Amino acid sequence: MSVPAGTGKLVRLILRRDRWLLPLWLLLALFPVSAVNSLGDLYPTAAERQDFAAEMEGNSALMVLYGRLYGSDLGELAVWRAGFMPVFFGLLALLFVIRHTRTEEESGRRELVGAASVDRRAPLAAALAVAFLVALVAMVLVGTTVQGQGLPAAGSWAFGAQYLVVGAVFAAVGGVAAQLTTSALTARGIAVAVLGVFFALRGVGDSSGQRGGAASWVSWTSPFGWANQLRPFDGDRWWVLAVPLAAVVVLVAAAHVLSARRDLGAGLLPDRLGPPEAAPSLRSPLALAWRIQRGAQISWLAGFAVAGLVYGGLAKTVAEGLEDNPNKKLEDALARLGGQGGLIDTWLASMLNFMAIAAAAYAIQAVLRLRAEETSLRAESLLATGVARLRWAAGHLVFAVAGPVVVLLVAGLGAGLASGDPGRQIPRLLGASAAQLPAVWVLVAVGLLVFGRLPRLSPIAWGALGVCVMLGQVGALLELSQWVLDVSPFTHTPKLPGGDPSVTPLVSLTAVALAVGAAGLAALRRRDLPA
Repeated sequence: MSVPAGTGKLVRLILRRDRWLLPLWLLLALFPVSAVNSLGDLYPTAAERQDFAAEMEGNSALMVLYGRLYGSDLGELAVWRAGFMPVFFGLLALLFVIRHTRTEEESGRRELVGAASVDRRAPLAAALAVAFLVALVAMVLVGTTVQGQGLPAAGSWAFGAQYLVVGAVFAAVGGVAAQLTTSALTARGIAVAVLGVFFALRGVGDSSGQRGGAASWVSWTSPFGWANQLRPFDGDRWWVLAVPLAAVVVLVAAAHVLSARRDLGAGLLPDRLGPPEAAPSLRSPLALAWRIQRGAQISWLAGFAVAGLVYGGLAKTVAEGLEDNPNKKLEDALARLGGQGGLIDTWLASMLNFMAIAAAAYAIQAVLRLRAEETSLRAESLLATGVARLRWAAGHLVFAVAGPVVVLLVAGLGAGLASGDPGRQIPRLLGASAAQLPAVWVLVAVGLLVFGRLPRLSPIAWGALGVCVMLGQVGALLELSQWVLDVSPFTHTPKLPGGDPSVTPLVSLTAVALAVGAAGLAALRRRDLPA
C-alpha cells in the first residue's frame, strides 16, 4: 500500500502547528520517572515496599483507578502508581487525531487543502502518523528515563510500551470516530465514551483479578488491560503487543474504508435536523454559548462528580494506611502537595488541589472557545448582527468563570457524601473547593489575555497550565526553590481542609485575575477580528 500523496507535507504542517502542544503532551511521559523517584525515596527497603503493596492490594477502588498490582518491587509499584497516566495519554491521542481530521473538515480548511495535489487519504494518514510518532517518543522517554534510575532495561522499555499501546490504539479510535459524524464535538463525544467504556472494563477485570475472581478475563477486552498485561518488571510479556498491533491495523483500515465511502464534509451517521426557528429563549449570545459549551460542561460535571465520590470514599482507607506506615515521608509529600492537619484532611486537600488543576483545564478550554469561534468565522457572522464584541465574549466567559465553580463544588459535595461523615465533611469540603477558585480564575485571565493580545498564540494558555502541573505535582517532591513554586497560583491557595483559612491570598489572586482579565478584554476590544 503506497503512501498517499501529500502525507509528508501535511505531517510537517501538523508538527509546525502543534510545536507547542506536542511537548506538553509528552510531559505525561515524565510521570513514570517521578513515580520511581518518589516511591524509592518513600519506601527504600523491600520490607516497606511489601507492606505498602499489601495495603494497596486490598483496596478495590485503587485497583479500578490504577490497575492491577502484580508485585512489590520498585518497578512494579511505579507501574501501578502511574497506571492512570495512560488514560490521559489515550485521551490526548484521540483528541489530537479528531482535531486534525474532522475539525479541519468542519472548518472548511480540509476542502482548501484538497484543492492542491493532496490525496484524499492524506489528512487522516498524516494525523495518525504524527500520533503514532508521539506515542513512540513517549515509549523512548519512559524507557530511557526509568532505566536511568537503575531499574532493569527490559522492564523499563515494557513500561514505556504501555504508552505506545494506549496512544496508538486510541489514535486509531479517534480516526474511526472522525468518519462517523459531521461535527467534531460529536466525534469527540463518541471517542471519549469509547475510552470511558474501555477504562471501566479494565477496572472490572483488574479489580476482579486482584481478588482472584473469575472476571479477570474482562481486562483483555480493553486496550488499558492490554497495556497492563505487558507486566513490566514481572515477566515483560512482549508477545502481548501482537494484540494492540492487530487492533490498530483493523481500526486504521476501517477508518480509511469509512473515509472513502463518504463525501467530504459529510459523516456516516445522519445529522439530526433541528427546528426551523430558534426558541425566543435561545436568541442571545449567551444562549448560543450555552448551546456550544453545554456538552463539555455536562461531561466535566459528570467526571468531577465521580472523582469526588472516589476520592472521598478512599479518604479513610488511605489515612489508615498512612497511619500504620512508620515511614512519614509519604505523609510529608502529601502535605507539600496541598494538605495540612489530620491524615484524612491531608489526603482530601491534596486531592482537591489536583481537581482544581483539572478544573483549570476545563476553564481554559472554555475561554479558548472564543478563538475557535473566531477562526471558524462564526464570531464574524454574529458580530455583523450588531452584537457588541464584549457581549459576545462575555457569553463564553460565563462558562470559563462559573463552570469551575459548579464542577469544584460538585466534587466537594461528592467527596463529602462519600467520606463517611457527611454532616461534618460536606460544609468543610465545599469551602475547601471554593478556596481553589481564585487560582483557577488566574489561569482563565491568562488565557483571555493571550487570546485578546496574541490570538495566534492562544495555546500558550495550555503551556501555563502545564507549568502549574509540573510545579504542583513534581516541584515539591524535587524540592525546588520556593520562588519557583510561587509561580503557580495554586501554591498560594489555603491548604484546606485542615489548614489556615487565610482570606488574604484569595483576595490577592482574585485581584490579579480581575486585572489580567480586564487587560485581556481591553486588548480584544482594540484588535482586528479575525486576527
